[in-house]
Amino acid sequence: MRSFLGRDILSLKDFERNEFFRIFEVAKELEPIARNRRNVELLKEKTLVTAFYQPSTRTRLAHEAAMIRLGGQVTGFSDAKMTRAGDWYQESIKDTVKMLEYYGDVIVMRHFRQGAPHEAAKWASVPIINGGDGWGEHPTQILTDLYTVLTEKGRLDGLKWLAVGDMRMRTMHSLAYGLTQFDCPITFVSPPDMALTEEFKAEISQYSLDYKEVDHVEKAIGDADVILVEPVVQPDYTKSRQEAGEHGLTPSNYKITRELLEKKAKPDAILLHSLPRMDEIPPDVDITRWSRYWQEAFNGVVMRMALLALVLGAME
Repeated sequence: MRSFLGRDILSLKDFERNEFFRIFEVAKELEPIARNRRNVELLKEKTLVTAFYQPSTRTRLAHEAAMIRLGGQVTGFSDAKMTRAGDWYQESIKDTVKMLEYYGDVIVMRHFRQGAPHEAAKWASVPIINGGDGWGEHPTQILTDLYTVLTEKGRLDGLKWLAVGDMRMRTMHSLAYGLTQFDCPITFVSPPDMALTEEFKAEISQYSLDYKEVDHVEKAIGDADVILVEPVVQPDYTKSRQEAGEHGLTPSNYKITRELLEKKAKPDAILLHSLPRMDEIPPDVDITRWSRYWQEAFNGVVMRMALLALVLGAME
């Protein structure tokens, strides 16, 4: 197995099966720190730089919280408007990261342009973690989701997944790549104009992903052990910021209601959502036995603790 020391975390296509389990082992070892709300000194001499060109609540703060839990420091920016990338200078990724690498020991980047973290990794001498790149990928979120399922179910292989939402989303791409390393058949449900592209289907077929597509959540929810939901009402991920405006409601085909869960879902199925949400999961689902998105949020800190500890060499 390759060492994680100094390694960029850009895409789940880069991960072998045993590397997933190594990350999960480290996460399990570090989890009591977060569970008991303690801070330790594992990374006390390290600094995380957050380079967020797109708005973020969970991904940015989870990385920052993870670094602080491990005793490290945090600096950075949380809006493209706070950089010279969006003003008169239009500063390049290269110029930006060549500066940021001197301000810290690892950089987590979210960007509205697909591939921006990969470009940053070409120029930076410190590890780059992809915090979401346009319609590209979101590897740390899906590592979080896989870890959540593993802790809840005790296994990954043999579980059937249902993914509902916009298949253009970076989370859906990383999910498909991640599941290629496990025996996890998956069914995708999305509006026709948000379905898996032919190019992406060809790619995941090469990775031997066992998948199918249906047009209504009711056709697949009864078989699912894991239900992962994302909105079908989306902002434009290719923009640095998009102000709130008028938006439609989620059609019933792509909505997970309490009634649907009670009538159709397995009693021990678990429901994930990385948030934020629109109306695709109504609030009355929150207190049902299926919901795990709050546990998912906690695990988001734990997962980032594991990744930071590994790429910075505190764990091997």
